[in-house]
Formats: sequence, C-alpha cells, structure tokens
Amino acid sequence: MFAVMAASVNDPSQGFCRDCLALQRDSQPRCTQCGSPRLARHAELYRLHLAHIDCDAFYAAVEKRDNPELRDKPVIIGGGKRGVVSTACYIARIKGVRSAMPMFKALEACPEATVIKPDMEKYVRVGREIRAMMQALTPLVEPISIDEAFLDLGGTERLHGKPPALVLANFAAAVEREIGITVSVGLSYCKFLAKVASDFRKPRGFSVIGEAEAVGFLAEQPVTLIWGVGKAFAATLANDGIRMIGQLQRMERDELMRRYGTMGNRLYRLSRGQDDRSVHSDHDAKSVSAETTFDTDLASPADLVPVLRALAEKVSARLKKSGIAGRTVVLKLKTQDFKIRTRNRQLADPTRLADRIFLTGLQLLEKETDGTKYRLLGIGVSDLSSVDKADPPDLIDVQARKRALAEGAIDALRDKFGRKAVETGYTFGKGHRGRPARPDEDEGPEVQHPWERN
Repeated sequence: MFAVMAASVNDPSQGFCRDCLALQRDSQPRCTQCGSPRLARHAELYRLHLAHIDCDAFYAAVEKRDNPELRDKPVIIGGGKRGVVSTACYIARIKGVRSAMPMFKALEACPEATVIKPDMEKYVRVGREIRAMMQALTPLVEPISIDEAFLDLGGTERLHGKPPALVLANFAAAVEREIGITVSVGLSYCKFLAKVASDFRKPRGFSVIGEAEAVGFLAEQPVTLIWGVGKAFAATLANDGIRMIGQLQRMERDELMRRYGTMGNRLYRLSRGQDDRSVHSDHDAKSVSAETTFDTDLASPADLVPVLRALAEKVSARLKKSGIAGRTVVLKLKTQDFKIRTRNRQLADPTRLADRIFLTGLQLLEKETDGTKYRLLGIGVSDLSSVDKADPPDLIDVQARKRALAEGAIDALRDKFGRKAVETGYTFGKGHRGRPARPDEDEGPEVQHPWERN
C-alpha cells in the first residue's frame, strides 16, 4: 500500500477518502469508490507525521453514546445552578453554550438542554481505551488531557504499511466504530500547528497545515491563536496596536522581547510557525487534587470542615491508587466574588494519608474562616514522588501511627464493601461526601500533569 502511496507524494489532487480510505487519483469532489465528500487532499499530506488528536465534546459524546435518546438533543455536562459547564454538545454550542460558562447563563441560552452531572470515572475509563488505541499506532504519545494527545508517527510507515495520514484517518474511523464517539485530527510539521489544525472543522475534522503555507496562513489569524495569549495579554497587544499575527511577523525578535520579555520570544517564533518541541511520552504527574462548588456560599467551619475531610479522602484514594505521594499540601478557596485563594504548606516528608492531608489542610483553612463566604473548596498535593519515603513513623505525634493503622483498616473495608461502608465522624450524617447540601461537584482532573491547561 505504501509503495502505491509514494507515487502521489506532494500531489494535491492525489488524496484519499476518509470514510473508505480509497485512494483518489483525480480531483473529483466525492470519493470515486463510496461517494463520500470527506476527502483528504494536501500538497504535504504524505510527508507530515506529527498529529494532534482531540475528542469531540468528549463528556457529552460519551453520555450520548450511552443514552441514544439524547443523540439529537442539546446536552450540557455540569450541574447545579452554581456550577459551570464542563462541556456541551455541538447542538448546545449552536445556542451559545460554552465550556466554563456559569450554568445559569448556559440554561438561559439553552433552557431545553439536558443537564448531566459529570461521571469522571466513566470518562477516565473511556479516555484510557482511546489512549491504548493511540499507543498501538506509535510509542510517542503525549497526553495533554483526558481526551487529547500529541502523536509522532515518524518512522512508522514500515510498521503500518501506509503513511501517517492514512493511519490517522483509519484510527479516527476505528474510534468511531469501536468506542462510539468521534475525534478530530490535526496533522502538521510541529506541535503548535497540529493543535491549531485539530480545531478546524470539528466535529470529525481532519485538517492539515503544511510547512510551505504556515507563515501565510498564520499572517491572517488573530494573535489569540498563539499559545499563551489569553484575554489579558491580547488586550495588552491590542493597546499596542497588534491584533493580527501578520503584524508580529513584521517585528524583530529584539523589539518583541524588549516589549514583552520572554513572551516576546514565543511571539516571534510561533508567529512564524517555528516550534521545535518534540513529542514526549514520559511526563510525570504534577499534582493530585479534588474540589467542589457549593449550591450556596459557605462560611462556617461546621460546614466547610466535613467537605475538606471528604475531599482529602478522595485525594488520598487517588494517591494510593496511583502509587505516589505528595510533599506539599495545597488548599484552594474561591470567594463569592470569584476571587481564588490558594494556601500551601510543605511537609517534612511525602504523604498519601488522608489524615495528614486533612489535618494540614485544616490548619490552612482555620486562618481563612474569618466570616468570608466561599463558593468553592479544594484540597490537593504537589511535589509528587514514589511512596518509598512516604509517611515514616512520627516520633513526636505518637497518635499518628495509630491513625495511619486505622486508615489502612478503613481502606481495606472500603475496598471490600464500597466507599460508603465506613465514614469518619467528620463526614458521618453530613450528606453526600460530607457536604451540607447538594453542590455541583466541579472537580479537577484525577491526576493533573504539567502540560495540562488551567
């Protein structure tokens, strides 16, 4: 197959059908074999090997897969009037719903939407299935989040008997057939433009940005296309009269760095399509955390402490499951006016015990319970390491050893009979996961990695 494909390299009219994968030897608008209009043609189609794969409206797609009655209905993944939108299907997006939008605004835009609370365990399970399919294509898979990753298929032509572009199209079809959701593929010569390409023509997209066209393509794009240029920095650039990437291309590196520091160097390079970062598959986790958003703002320690305990237990369970420990405990609070407070404390040695995470978080929380009302509470650990040196015997706190043994016994019972089999006095009788009401659970990822976006 690859020998046949080699003859069409760099011929923009010699593409393939994304549905049946049949080669297209003319410039007809539809596949000559199956009639599909979904054709892939590009001058560098068979030369490029760096890809970005992104699942389409992942959480919503999984829910629609599991409940076919929702297929043609707007679906929002989130929950509670106080929460935010985790994701929305494309039908809801047409109505103006966007990720991270407050739930009340989302429901104003699309009142007929079906709202589903996130089921992270299910999404993680499906994400791992897709990740395994990626790793069958190449060992160079670099996850960005639960539903997207970079892949480098360079040198895999002999293994697959076809060029990377065809392998990726076949992969997309396999995910749709075997997993039941769709993905979009971006193919380019660098990570920056592969990610940009995957955002085109979603859902079920397959877009290519070649090296020869990169500078011209970028010149016509807004500066917000560049990684790191958010609303605040875009406003700074706009104040300087810079709104389009083409304007950056006409500026010298020294001038950009003088104005914007190290970010100036990024603007210079990415505006010209220069990105020499390679795909790495060996990233380590950066932090493990859990958080929740309340239905009503809470200020009382009597309300906040049970929640803190429940979240600490959840973080501990994740650490134990992953075989890691953390040395720095981080407390996160969001006030009723959406201001975020983070407090942290470094321990003498790493821990994975709920008891230590909770007690450290409690000391941090005590200083913040001054009458301020909070809409969100979270706890986590960073500075992760293996469990080899975690939780050594405490010669000062003689009760710590007993609490650790008790926690081990509780873990054993929960493993056998379920998470609800045993509760501590902090959370017993306090409702779902220690919360006084039923707040929307706006949780962070199970394990957050350094490449994940905030």
